[in-house]
Amino acid sequence: MTRTIVASATREVVIGFDQPFCVIGERINPTGRKKLAAEMIVGNFDTVIKDALEQVAAGATMLDVNAGVTAVNPNETEPPLLVQTLEIVQGLVDVPLSIDSSVTAAIEAALKVAKGRPLVNSVTGEEEKLEAILPLCKKYDVPVVAISNDETGISQDPDVRFAVAKKIVERAADYGIKPHDIVVDPLVMPIGAMGTAGLQVFALLRRLREELKVNTTCGLSNISFGLPHRHGINAGFIPMVIGAGMTSAIMNPCRPQEMEAVRAANVLNGTDENCYNWIKTYRDYKPADGGAAGAPAPAAAAAGGGRRGGRAARVGAGAVTE
Repeated sequence: MTRTIVASATREVVIGFDQPFCVIGERINPTGRKKLAAEMIVGNFDTVIKDALEQVAAGATMLDVNAGVTAVNPNETEPPLLVQTLEIVQGLVDVPLSIDSSVTAAIEAALKVAKGRPLVNSVTGEEEKLEAILPLCKKYDVPVVAISNDETGISQDPDVRFAVAKKIVERAADYGIKPHDIVVDPLVMPIGAMGTAGLQVFALLRRLREELKVNTTCGLSNISFGLPHRHGINAGFIPMVIGAGMTSAIMNPCRPQEMEAVRAANVLNGTDENCYNWIKTYRDYKPADGGAAGAPAPAAAAAGGGRRGGRAARVGAGAVTE
């Protein structure tokens, strides 16, 4: 059984088909968040600290950390800012982290100070990226998100996206990186723009699981982009992708509707043994006024992070919404 191990200094999490769904909190990312970007540029990390603590309290299994505040000289500005952000976050919380950057120098700088075994987000099928990122993953013995696009862009043909994922897995093997350390992002397209986007992802996930035997992730909210009441679409999408074989997602754990769907899918998928986390989270549950779903108490929220207790243009793992 494929198992991807990630870890902080004190906690290990296993991503796998027989494990609870891994919720990777997306909020520490200035992409599309002007206020956060402005704060980080001047060295104000109040929102970063708030988002880190709130996401873990809400049930995040891991946190994604991105510091791409500007497209101006990112090779110079991003590495030190990502290091500073990473050090602040890993000093606050004990969950494993995902190092999220499209700048190779920033990823390498962050890997030098990261504690435990972080996830690198990400590598694509582009030759330049393969040759830059895979050696770093081998050197630091860390897993990596593999986004299914290459020099030709993002294909609307799921067979092409599968072929790119296979290419990345094979190239990783050339560096001695095992398939269990490749977490493939099959690329979730907006359902409002492509009516077959959901069906494509479900089929891709089954192939990735059965043929490549890799774990998978995505930027979950991409599916609902451009539609009203996006969180309803996201919440419906979650159990369907889990049923098709997805094992993690970069998403907003502070949305109760979506986290409820994750926890319910864990129960129904048999990865919440004896319904322990569901009962722990909802035993004192009371609907909000008007019958709307209410959020569980933060202290009880547990996403099920294992039983062991980029940038705006990028469509892959880690798209952030306000």
